Amino acid sequence: MSVVLELERPRTTPIKRRSGARRQDSGRYFVQALARGLAAIEVFHDARALTLSDVAKRAGITRATARRLLLTLCDLGYAATDGKLFTLRPRALRLGYAYLSSMGWSEVALTHLRELAEIHGETCSISVLDGHDIAYAVRVPATRHGVMLVPAGGRLPAYCTSPGRILLGGLPSDELDAYFATAQMRPLTKHTVCTPAGVRKIIEQARRDGYAFTDEELDYGVNCIAVPIRDTSGATVASLNLSAPSSRLRRREAVGKMLPDLREAARNIEMAIRNLPGRPMAR
Repeated sequence: MSVVLELERPRTTPIKRRSGARRQDSGRYFVQALARGLAAIEVFHDARALTLSDVAKRAGITRATARRLLLTLCDLGYAATDGKLFTLRPRALRLGYAYLSSMGWSEVALTHLRELAEIHGETCSISVLDGHDIAYAVRVPATRHGVMLVPAGGRLPAYCTSPGRILLGGLPSDELDAYFATAQMRPLTKHTVCTPAGVRKIIEQARRDGYAFTDEELDYGVNCIAVPIRDTSGATVASLNLSAPSSRLRRREAVGKMLPDLREAARNIEMAIRNLPGRPMAR
């Protein structure tokens, strides 16, 4: 799962390499190119944008090597550049999923999702942004008859889902502009808002309100409400949502009865993850 909720102390010296003795232990299995590639990613832990020289200095590699690594990351969708500065893209968050799972992130989230599902009887999920889609990382199905469009690991378009709009609202303006410049938006129901201007307006409202609600925009008979999960800097790194048949989940009920519980669960998840051992870096 691609959620990172705690900053490490800023690193001012190049990333330490394995000692020669330890490398000899791994012998022919040590892949230096992989080690350098990972180092090139790690140096962004306390900086949003870096120059080629910055990356080379921080990672302890040559400018030529840094250039090849960064351009490869750009080609693969893990990084982006304006010709001078390099930044990590949301796709890079995928790299943290296995680690976060091994550190108990999924278990922490599941505890609160199960509690929400038990209280309200509806499907509860946590999702992250991956390109133009949201990816469901943790999902607990409804305890009563309802709908569950996709399982954990499934994907849905971001523009017409409440968690997607929360996550899009957490992007910097340049990344949001890039999303709208490349996303293919089409109506999935007669209620789907799928114009850039329309979706932008909804995203701005969601930012102000602190939640997003969709009414049969993804599929007929399905409504959803979502709130952000934030890191210590206040940046949105994931979304917590509850979905249910539209007959059971109207906006007034969702905002009045379910929104307070969603917000409390999001706060509890944030606090619990910060207390996990071996906390991962913030993006």
